[in-house]
Amino acid sequence: MAFYRQVGEVPGKRHTVFRDPEGRLRYEELMGEEGFSSDSSLLYHAGVPSAIVDSQVWDLPDQSTTPNHPLKPRHLKLHTLFPDAAEGAAGSNPVEHRRLVLGNADVRISYVVAADTSPYYRNAVGDECVYVQEGSGTVETVFGVLPYRSGDYVLVPRATTHRWVPAEASRLYAIEANSHIHPPKRYLSRFGQLLEHAPYCERDLYGPDEPFLVEGKDVEVLVKHRGNAPGGIVGTRMTYATHPFDVVGWDGCLYPHTFNIEDFMPITGKVHQPPPVHQVFEGWNFVVCNFVPRKVDYHPDSVPVPYYHSNVDSDEVMFYVGGDYEARKGSGINIGSVSLHPGGYAHGPQPSAIEASLGAEYFDELAVMVDTFKPLDLGEAALAAEDPAYAWTWAGRGPGSSGDDGGPAVFSNS
Repeated sequence: MAFYRQVGEVPGKRHTVFRDPEGRLRYEELMGEEGFSSDSSLLYHAGVPSAIVDSQVWDLPDQSTTPNHPLKPRHLKLHTLFPDAAEGAAGSNPVEHRRLVLGNADVRISYVVAADTSPYYRNAVGDECVYVQEGSGTVETVFGVLPYRSGDYVLVPRATTHRWVPAEASRLYAIEANSHIHPPKRYLSRFGQLLEHAPYCERDLYGPDEPFLVEGKDVEVLVKHRGNAPGGIVGTRMTYATHPFDVVGWDGCLYPHTFNIEDFMPITGKVHQPPPVHQVFEGWNFVVCNFVPRKVDYHPDSVPVPYYHSNVDSDEVMFYVGGDYEARKGSGINIGSVSLHPGGYAHGPQPSAIEASLGAEYFDELAVMVDTFKPLDLGEAALAAEDPAYAWTWAGRGPGSSGDDGGPAVFSNS
């Protein structure tokens, strides 16, 4: 998506002879989207980028899913998957130890707490957008090095060889697409510049500043790619004759970059604004939004929390990462929770939260939302982390209760 950058040494013209000081030819690689018809970059390698010496099966973590049937809203307590960040991260890395939370044919959402350096990795299925809930470190890539910190979205284009190097235990929420991920089209000019009404701009995007040259031979890269397996995804361990990080320079508009949620400028109004004002990215058949601390509606009779709404065309996934989410008070939702409100089900705030929100001028909440246009199935991590009482919190009672307890008082299952 991003604007043009040049890093390191490149020749004056594309597809022309480019030699090192000893007269050896550099090998040019075009990395481009949509069959030479969209964004691309040209990378200049010291070695041949297609030279592999071995290829073996990589057994992926459990990619199986279970339908959300019978249909109901879900509350998933992701922190229970890794109860202590420091302990849970020991022996875990951000690639091999991701646990699948939710998924469909367009997007998969995983979660991991990790402190170890990952293997070299390439996702050839689609772009990745990894939200850093907590932690810091770097992502080494064929384009250069990206530092990351809490609140960053780390966007890695499809087929970018990279590895994660945590400086501390990192809680990572990985959104893996089967497509590309980019800003909403309505934020962009017809030439691709972020417009004045967009809630962020190019100044907020951080890409690699210099090449990251590494020498080596027989380097293994884990490749996730399309195949006949659960979720349509399989893994291969490819061994390269020379190190993939042998790029002396590159230029173009396709490269990994970061965007921090603190740089998102919220759009507010006199009455409650719909979720599209919170949108930050989109992919094929899904969008990514974030809800940040902000002033809220200023009409004297406004109701600041959302109205009840039916997800006619989408499933809604909310990951609660900071603050105190007003609409969910009394439901057991806390930091580290994920709520799934599926299409076909009307949802909204807990009843007591509506009255409590009246007169509010500011919401201190931080959440990442993914809306999908195909139904989401439950991954093994969702089944392991589910709070089974959540679906009944609006009514105050669930299956097997008589309903003669005085009405639909909201209860907490925290």
